[in-house]
Amino acid sequence: MDDDREQLTVEGAEQVVEGMPVGFLALDADWTITQVNAAAEHAVSRPREELLGRDYWEAFPDNRHNAFGETYERVRATGVSEAVEAWYPEPLETWFEVRAVPAGPGLHLFFTEVSDRRRAQERLAVLARVSSELAGSPDPVQSMARLPRLLVPALADWAVVTVIEDDGRPHDVGSWHADARLRGVLARYVQLRLGALPADTPLIRALGTQEPVTTTHAEIAGSLPPGEARDLQAQLADGSGVYLPLLGRGRTLGVITLWCEHGRPLVGDELATAREVADRIGLALDNGRLYRQQAQLAEELQRSMLTQPVQPEHAEVAVRYIPAVEAARVGGDWYDAFRQPDGAMTLVIGDVVGHDTAAAAAMGQLRGLLRGVAAYSGAGPAEVLRGLDAAMALLDLQVLATAAVARLEPPAADGTARLVWANAGHLEPVVLRPDGTLLDARGWDGDLLLGVDSTTGRREHTVDLEPGSTVLLFTDGLVERRSEDLDAGLERLRTLVGTLATRPLTELCDELVEQLVHGRPEDDVALVAVRLA
Repeated sequence: MDDDREQLTVEGAEQVVEGMPVGFLALDADWTITQVNAAAEHAVSRPREELLGRDYWEAFPDNRHNAFGETYERVRATGVSEAVEAWYPEPLETWFEVRAVPAGPGLHLFFTEVSDRRRAQERLAVLARVSSELAGSPDPVQSMARLPRLLVPALADWAVVTVIEDDGRPHDVGSWHADARLRGVLARYVQLRLGALPADTPLIRALGTQEPVTTTHAEIAGSLPPGEARDLQAQLADGSGVYLPLLGRGRTLGVITLWCEHGRPLVGDELATAREVADRIGLALDNGRLYRQQAQLAEELQRSMLTQPVQPEHAEVAVRYIPAVEAARVGGDWYDAFRQPDGAMTLVIGDVVGHDTAAAAAMGQLRGLLRGVAAYSGAGPAEVLRGLDAAMALLDLQVLATAAVARLEPPAADGTARLVWANAGHLEPVVLRPDGTLLDARGWDGDLLLGVDSTTGRREHTVDLEPGSTVLLFTDGLVERRSEDLDAGLERLRTLVGTLATRPLTELCDELVEQLVHGRPEDDVALVAVRLA
């Protein structure tokens, strides 16, 4: 009776194992396969008769030195169950999740094929990586060259990103192949293909119809004229491809070429993911286009308010304005240079607090007010600043600003000219003598900035300049850095000015901008310089 009950128990267990939806293999102490269920037969595409009684490592030789084999050996050694998920190569070419469980001296393997789940995870990862790349780049066009690497091999065997230039011509900006040996071939093909494609090819149709276009190697090869591009295409793929337009707001901004080798069509969820990628890239390109247009317009408006300076007979004046690279390309920095009624040259440098269109609008108002006060009154720098402060209070301009006004009087008979300036919270000027030395700036501290107290007093500073002397007025964007003290930036400027003392004035200004901010300042830079003849 007990034997019968035990037999029934064994048979019942075998029936449960046989009916499990997951694959099952039983291995004895010698790694011999002793049991195979139906799900295992289906998963490995081999009948149980071919597996039973065989050495596991002979039946699955690729597992001896991969993650599967390493896990099984470790479970046998430790007696502790483990799970492993890894790729099994040819002929299965499938992802499996396996749980290895000790069974006396042997081992039980419970496994299931998880390729669909892995592909879904990879598709989500592709979308996340693409979104991260696009969000992390200030200019989406620059990131286009890196995007194909994110799409291959998850969605295709090779990929090319094409964008439409401002002149309407398509331009391939990035490519990548899953096979390192063919990346050079693809790069050369990308250099040639647009010039070789006729107007009715799938790529051009995708650009024109704004719809995905699928194609085959034969169709592309047939459309290319004999030559190098056709020969290169023959080396790249024998399968199928899809051209996905990159759409912005009502316009086509480019196209993605995704090519899959024979036996791997881009359909279903993978095609849906590819279309989602194309949509995100298209939106990013369109946002980048709009941003560039707005930034260009803003910069043009800002520059239109910063007119070219008047050039006096006895001196040369140079000005520079460079917008910050990380902002809206508009702000409150300004320069000015104009004559007063008695012929004296007035130089102005100023900075409205803030960095946006409101600051730019306020800058335009203050610049105009200061010009009016100085041109009408013919007053000295301190009185001009006092008049501007009073006008700001009267007109209820709720802004704060720093400014320095310098008045360069006509030269005396010996060629010397007097410079008088007043400073409302701004950085002190740099004065370069003809011999290359700098005037000591100590004692040149500024007064209260504009917009705080219109009744405050204003002081003037005076210095007599020899012929050949140079005066620099500038905003803090030229010297200020987030990672260091302002005094360090000022000292760096003074040292560089001394080094460049013999350069022509325009070249001196260009070198200051290039060497101090490398043409890409963190903050707006305005600079006005004058050199006596």
